[in-house]
Amino acid sequence: MTLQLREFEFRSQVAGPRLLITGCVHGDEFEPIAAIRRLVTLFSDSDRTVSGFRGTVTLIPVVNKSAFLRGHRCGEDGLDLARTCPGRSDGSVTEQTAWALSEAIRSADYYVDLHTGGTELSVYPLAGYMLHTNPDILATQRGMAHAFNLPVIWGTSAALDGRSLSVARDANIPAIYCEYLGSATCNPAGVEAYVDGCLNVMSVLGMLDRERPARRLIHFVEDSQPNAGHMQVCNPSPVTGYFETHVKLGDAVRQGDPLGTIYPLDGSAPAVVKATQSGIVLVLRTFPRVHVGESVGVVQEIQ
Repeated sequence: MTLQLREFEFRSQVAGPRLLITGCVHGDEFEPIAAIRRLVTLFSDSDRTVSGFRGTVTLIPVVNKSAFLRGHRCGEDGLDLARTCPGRSDGSVTEQTAWALSEAIRSADYYVDLHTGGTELSVYPLAGYMLHTNPDILATQRGMAHAFNLPVIWGTSAALDGRSLSVARDANIPAIYCEYLGSATCNPAGVEAYVDGCLNVMSVLGMLDRERPARRLIHFVEDSQPNAGHMQVCNPSPVTGYFETHVKLGDAVRQGDPLGTIYPLDGSAPAVVKATQSGIVLVLRTFPRVHVGESVGVVQEIQ
């Protein structure tokens, strides 16, 4: 039997777009779960916040149940769902989950995928999207990202495959993803920002009448370099050991500034990881254990 995702669908009496919102593509990302559960309650209770909405909203608080039950980024088969899409209907648990998620994405008109830095990383709040080759889709994604109203907007390479957004890309469905902190916590401010952001996106898509909030955007960056958006490959650790950071999330750094020091367990000389570019600290490792090759952080250039 093909794996089924637990989804909550709310359909108005008035025709309108189909919006899909997902959380917990990785099993250790918790603000998205709490935010989407809040949205489920709002729609279930016909709260005045969503009164008179138009179209269809599909909410999936936990996409990756296998990974969530492990409290880990990946499921029991060791695969990263965000590298496995579009998956297989007859594959392993993550491949089946990717297949079910891909089917849900293809059935939508618009897509919002909520994330965090998980157990090991923290991410400065951002809304991102792939730099789609279709100018109309790209413009819609920019509008959705602006409406979500987080401090950073990050448009990145459209060449990255295996992701939820690459499924949307191939189906020509405007899609954004969002990141808000992480470090194995569930930050109440992140939950609030995600609830408000999703409702703001509904507003800009014509699905909801809602007053436009005060603008929170600080940095707008579009980077089409091949690995832009691939956080896990930036500023890699040269050794395995204990990571001690020298910076804070959101700090301004210059190329060559130390991001942190790794102390190998065998007592050999510490290794300092220096920023490969100038900008702000967009992602930072907060889990002290680091393996060789793993990222200690991402610095986003400011254009």
